[in-house]
Parts: sequence; structure tokens; C-alpha cells
Amino acid sequence: MAAEIDEPVTPAGRLFLQPQIDQVINCAMASEHEIPLDSIKPEIQNSLLLVHPKFRSLMVRDSVGREYWRRTEVDVDRHLIFIHRRLSEDPSVSDEDAVNDYLADLSNSSPLPADKPLWEIHILVAHKSAVFRVHHALGDGVYLMAMLLSFCRRIDDPSQTPSIRGVDTSSFMPRRWTVPTLVKIVWFTVIYVLEIALRILWRRDRRTAVSGGDGVELWPRKLATARFRLDDMKTVKRAVPNSTINDVLFGILSSGISRYLNIRSSKALKEGERITGATMVNLRQQYLSSLKDHHASTQHGNRFGVILLPIYYHGHGLNPLDSVKRAKAMIDKKKLSLEALFTYVVSLLVTCFFGAKVDFIIAPRDS
Repeated sequence: MAAEIDEPVTPAGRLFLQPQIDQVINCAMASEHEIPLDSIKPEIQNSLLLVHPKFRSLMVRDSVGREYWRRTEVDVDRHLIFIHRRLSEDPSVSDEDAVNDYLADLSNSSPLPADKPLWEIHILVAHKSAVFRVHHALGDGVYLMAMLLSFCRRIDDPSQTPSIRGVDTSSFMPRRWTVPTLVKIVWFTVIYVLEIALRILWRRDRRTAVSGGDGVELWPRKLATARFRLDDMKTVKRAVPNSTINDVLFGILSSGISRYLNIRSSKALKEGERITGATMVNLRQQYLSSLKDHHASTQHGNRFGVILLPIYYHGHGLNPLDSVKRAKAMIDKKKLSLEALFTYVVSLLVTCFFGAKVDFIIAPRDS
């Protein structure tokens, strides 16, 4: 049988492999019951994880530094890391805090070894938890979440795996195209594309307590979790007509950052001062309801664009519901633009012609 040809890493994957980024996703899952250790290895060996090419490939570089995926035999034992002891000897430290500290340490000091496929599963036996570590070069969030769900089983039918609703690019674009809608799409696309160009070439946000600084990648890290009940978020959603859960989440983020800056910022901020963030937008055309056929037309790997999401500082008793209303108004405009598609295409072209290092340098990096 002929030897398999190395597969080039996608432009987005090459960006995530840059030493300045080296993006590893750490996902923790907790169980109410003891983890059945004897069944973990057989389950992985029979799972879809070892069917898909990138999860059984090494990342290699050629003589000029270009990255490729090379098929290899997977030794599951090297990807399973069992930790039986408690992570903290202090009995007052909860399981959640102990796992959070473990994740913070992993994100700062434990890159994935390059001599095996870029994924690991850490089993924290004493804490009834598991940590999935996957390099972002293997795929975007939608693809990796579908892969993770392939390990799970439905409560009503344990023989079946949960299905994930497909995410379509059309969900971020209007369903009905009219002349006014087309005019809005052109207008908002031009405005937001010019904004991104200005952010890359010239304009920067004012330094605040959330801006980081030189050498931020070496600073000590602390991971904390916050819980929001879905029912409560739906109540807020109903209070703002035609809003979505994403609008509510971004409203919470906006209000929370304003309150944080009101307490921690060393310099007084002006009311309404802007802090720019960025988020990734899925650009997949196909549905991911099934991963069983890895030869299907569904594109694996990374396929997303980036949009800028401004947050405005309000430190004087702003009604949190107003934050949700403002978030909805802004995100509705973003949905009427091709900003995400533009950033995806530009990043693709820059990486193809000039390399991932250049793409990393010109990427907008605000707060």
C-alpha cells in the first residue's frame, strides 16, 4: 500500500501553532459518581476520536518550517494521564477550586508534547473529574464540541450519543434579502472593515486594568468560575424583545467589566469610554449532527472569522438591563455585516502568501 502523503496544516491551524500563541483548549468535566477507570481506554479505542485523521497525526515541520499532519499509530496509554491523589492537601479547598488551580497551572506551564498527536485526557480520580486537552490547530469549537459529545450517551437511550444542532453561517445573516437589507449589509461591512484596518494600523485603546502588558504570558494565572442559571438568563432574555442568550451573555460581560474597572482601574475612566474585545464567529456551511463519516463533505479543522465587540465603560449605577439592550443593538448590526467573512479571507490570504508569523503580527490585539 502506498505511503500516505502529509496533509498541510490549514492557515488558521498554523496561526494557532505559532510560539507566541500555541493555543491549547482545556475543557474540564465533572461527574457525580466515581469514574469507571477500567472502561476509559476501551471506550477511547472504540470512539470516533481515533477515526478522524488529525487526532491520529503528528504535527511535523519541513526544512522551511511549514507545518504538516503526518499519520501515526496512536498509543492511547500516552494520551491518558491518571492522577489519583487529591490536588490540594487543604481540606477546605473544594473540588472545583482544586480543578481550577490545576487548569491554571496547565495553561501556563504544560504545552502538549509534539512527539504524539496533540491531545490528552487527564483523569483526576479523587475529584471525579476529567480534563480534555486539545490543541486548537485540530479544529474550532463547534467541531471539537461535536467530537467531545461523541464520548457521551443520552440519558433516555444510553445506546445513542447526543446530537449537536448544526451551526450554519446563515444564522449570522438575514433570512430574507431585501433592498434595504442589502444596503445595510454593504454599509455595516464597510464601516466595520475600516474599523478593523484602523485598529491594526493605528488606533489603540487606552490602557486599563484589563489590558495586560509586556510579558503577560509569564504572569501567574488564576482560574475562577461563575455560574449563571439558564432559567435566569431566559428570564432576562424575555425582558428584552427579540434578544438572544448571546445578547444576555455579552450584556453580563459588559456590566461586569465596568464594575471591575470601577474598582480596580488605577486611573479614572471617562464615562462611555470604549474597550475593544474580539470574538470568533463560526463560518461552517454544513451541519455537524454526525461525525461518523469522516470522509463527508463537512470541513474539519478551523473555519471561523473574527469580529470586534466594543464594551463601553459605565461606572455610575447603570441598569444591567440597559447593558443587554445595548449589546443586542450592537450585535444586530454585526449580524448585518460581512466582517467575520472578511477577516477569515484576509487571514487566509496573508497566511498563505506571507506566513502565519505575519498574520499574528498584524492581528488586532486590543483589550
